[in-house]
Amino acid sequence: MKINSRKSKYSNFFSDEDEDPMSGVGNLFDVAMVFAVVLLFALLQSSNVKELFTDDDYMVIKNPGKENMEILNKEGVKLEKYKMSEENTSGEGSRLGVCYKLDNGEVVYVPETN
Repeated sequence: MKINSRKSKYSNFFSDEDEDPMSGVGNLFDVAMVFAVVLLFALLQSSNVKELFTDDDYMVIKNPGKENMEILNKEGVKLEKYKMSEENTSGEGSRLGVCYKLDNGEVVYVPETN
């Protein structure tokens, strides 16, 4: 006697095996992590802060001429941040150079050579 072991194409659909309904959640976490990394990369590219990740020296002046003006100075791996204040100071020092204000409002600093 021969038993027909042929399965119909719908036999997997009506199977009695219990499948874990949370098995796909692990893949959603992976997709969310990839999305977060891509979003972070896009934000860094759009904000033009690529210089922070290089060894080049640079200086950035934020809000020039306003009360909340800040100066960011990067030399090698050292990053310094200066904030403007209304405090008066006194002491001895030496002349560093001359600043000129152009007709278009731009300020040019010319360092003094010794």
